[in-house]
Amino acid sequence: MGIFTFEDEITSPVAPATLYKALVTDADNIIPKALDSFKSVENVEGNGGPGTIKKITFVEDGETKFVLHKIEAVDEANLGYSYSVVGGAALPDTAEKITFHSKLAAGPNGGSAGKLTVEYQTKGDAQPNQDQLKTGKAKADALFKAIEAYLLANPDYN
Repeated sequence: MGIFTFEDEITSPVAPATLYKALVTDADNIIPKALDSFKSVENVEGNGGPGTIKKITFVEDGETKFVLHKIEAVDEANLGYSYSVVGGAALPDTAEKITFHSKLAAGPNGGSAGKLTVEYQTKGDAQPNQDQLKTGKAKADALFKAIEAYLLANPDYN
């Protein structure tokens, strides 16, 4: 098994605590509101804390698909969150799992600055497919921007 690590940084005009709540603690409710293509988020196993597996159902290219997320760590005090994609449409055949570690902090003008580390764990000696990585990043960026837009359009959310 190979492990490939990628890092990214984001900024947002949304305050860190509000953004964290929407992305982590209230994501099951916010994601379907922010994106029409997301139909449901349900706990398949666990109580919402580390070890919980969530099934996220969405429509892509006219077809209903799902992805399984396993919560690895929740650090509300430091606005940190880690989860792994462990099954479904977002997990390529060459990957065992893809783990995302995120942390938010205060950013410019009352907004947020975020750091994201992605660990792509391959099966055997497989290499990550660059096109799949680019597509995955674009989808993740679009999800983040949709949630950010929802929060900006609903300033009373908190």
